[in-house]
Amino acid sequence: MIKCNVTVCGVIGRDASMHTNKEGNAFLSFPLRIVIPGKDGQHETVEVSVSKNGSQEETSGYRNGSRVEVTGVMYLKRRGEKLYFNLSAEHIKPATENDDSIKGQMSFRGKVGQNIEERKDKKDKPYTMFSAFSTEKVNDGFEYQWVRFFCFGQQREEWLQAGVKVEVKGEMTLSVHNGKPDLSCRVEELSLYVPETDNSNQ
Repeated sequence: MIKCNVTVCGVIGRDASMHTNKEGNAFLSFPLRIVIPGKDGQHETVEVSVSKNGSQEETSGYRNGSRVEVTGVMYLKRRGEKLYFNLSAEHIKPATENDDSIKGQMSFRGKVGQNIEERKDKKDKPYTMFSAFSTEKVNDGFEYQWVRFFCFGQQREEWLQAGVKVEVKGEMTLSVHNGKPDLSCRVEELSLYVPETDNSNQ
């Protein structure tokens, strides 16, 4: 499970349109395009699918090319090589800044990978870096999304070992690496995750 409480600034890629969910409730949606800086100096545009409870009358306020700021809850889903960003909006308003951005807090549940590195920063303070993956059952298979985590200002927890399940909260960062979205998180809370029942959405 990867869930992010975010504020996103970008440009609407298509006029908003109305849809109906499985429960019969109407909502409006539009794609939001955000330019993400890459570590190699290259920039990449990611598209966030924004949805919000609303009426037909409201769609006229969200036109192609408009710059907006959207606050809400974003879920990440991987399908093969592609990563999808689905944002359930609570508030949408005209953007006051010209820079594109995705900022917010990530909540993550998943399994720690093999590489756990203990390093020191420029001030010789210890920090831990590790990667973990979230698993989602899709049809007869599974999809995996990796996130890189940084734990600053603290020694490595003894229980933090490859293969353990963790629950993490912290500040998310979205960048681009080799032309693909790259997720990382500055850890604020880290704990062992003990599932109440064994389900597939870890």
